[in-house]
Amino acid sequence: MINKKSKAVIRAKKHRRLRHTLSGTTSRPRLAVFRSNNHMYAQVIDDTCGNTLVSASTLDKDVKADLEKTNNTEAAAKLGTVIAKKAMDKGINTVIFDRGGFIYAGKVKALAEAAREAGLEF
Repeated sequence: MINKKSKAVIRAKKHRRLRHTLSGTTSRPRLAVFRSNNHMYAQVIDDTCGNTLVSASTLDKDVKADLEKTNNTEAAAKLGTVIAKKAMDKGINTVIFDRGGFIYAGKVKALAEAAREAGLEF
């Protein structure tokens, strides 16, 4: 019998490997993305002092009110625009994109492209 690792274990290992090279600074914080089966979460983090500067998720009332479902690419795109606008309001223009070990496709890609279109650079 072949022992196969679960997708969650593989994703966690990828994320640990990515975090060795990705680190947010005060001038260029890290945009961290997490997606669950039902929701998506995005945070702009300054790793030098360990502070979350901006956060948004599909659980937020202003984001959830405009959405029919919270687990599709349209919801991810809406979340990307919301996180970009919040970051721009705080004066954050450039970030490092941390996909969290997830494959850059589907919801993660939709969030990233929407954030870029809203004015965030990475």
